[in-house]
Amino acid sequence: MKRILTALVLIPLVLLAVFKAPSWLFTLLVGAVALLALKEYLDLVEAYGVKPIRWLTYACAMIPFLLTASMSSYVFYRQSIQIKESVSAVIAVLVMCWAFLFLVAAMRCEELKTAFPSAAMSGFGPFYIAIPMLAVALLQQRSWYPLIFTFFAVWAGDIVAMYTGKAIGKHKMSPRISPNKTWEGALGSVVGSVIACSALTHFAPAIQHLLHGNLPPYPADLGADLAPPLLGGRLIFVFAILLNIAAQLGDLVESLIKRGANVKDSGTMLPGHGGILDRIDALLFAAPVALVLFEFIR
Repeated sequence: MKRILTALVLIPLVLLAVFKAPSWLFTLLVGAVALLALKEYLDLVEAYGVKPIRWLTYACAMIPFLLTASMSSYVFYRQSIQIKESVSAVIAVLVMCWAFLFLVAAMRCEELKTAFPSAAMSGFGPFYIAIPMLAVALLQQRSWYPLIFTFFAVWAGDIVAMYTGKAIGKHKMSPRISPNKTWEGALGSVVGSVIACSALTHFAPAIQHLLHGNLPPYPADLGADLAPPLLGGRLIFVFAILLNIAAQLGDLVESLIKRGANVKDSGTMLPGHGGILDRIDALLFAAPVALVLFEFIR
């Protein structure tokens, strides 16, 4: 019951943010979620007996969101393409320098035996959580459709996998990492994603008309040239299947991290769901894949 009630509260809030929040605000909201998930990740790192470099991890994770939020504002976007390119260059340089920054910071560790593991596991956090969540914000800048399509592929797949696995699941997928996952549930997850994404695409024109009348499906603070077309035909199936596979891998990876840390959930922030990281683990793999796929058809 707690799981259902939490979902009934969170899903409308997420949809409201996707449809109504300007891109800069949505980017900051996603950044806040990334920080909460990153905190849970660093707690898992400590469960491995490694002291993380928290302040640097949080800083490296938030800078891309702050820069992207400023870049996505109407003034910056319309004022100068050079500003956009400069901000992108700063983010790229930051990402390339991450390893060096964490290694330098690790020199302050009292126990040198844990210095390198601390730098490695702390530096992995922004790559694992912040960059994929930044992809979520970039999807929303393009249109509500790519992001909702991604959500549907992840959410429907997760729900159908759970019930299919319980009903007919017999063959374990990865018993050492996630004992409850079955190949039957995985197949059901793919089918669920395809059906949900097909239904979304079918009703997308009606949803768009309900939200914005005859305006094109793009955020109000960006240009119409950024609006990707709706998927059609085989692309719906291809995109949904690829996103579902990525989502299932994301779920398994987080299970691997938790299993090694000997914990059941990443946190307790969401009643019935565990932690924030438990809820976005599949999205961390699916969102970057979606960004590449929708950029391909732009």
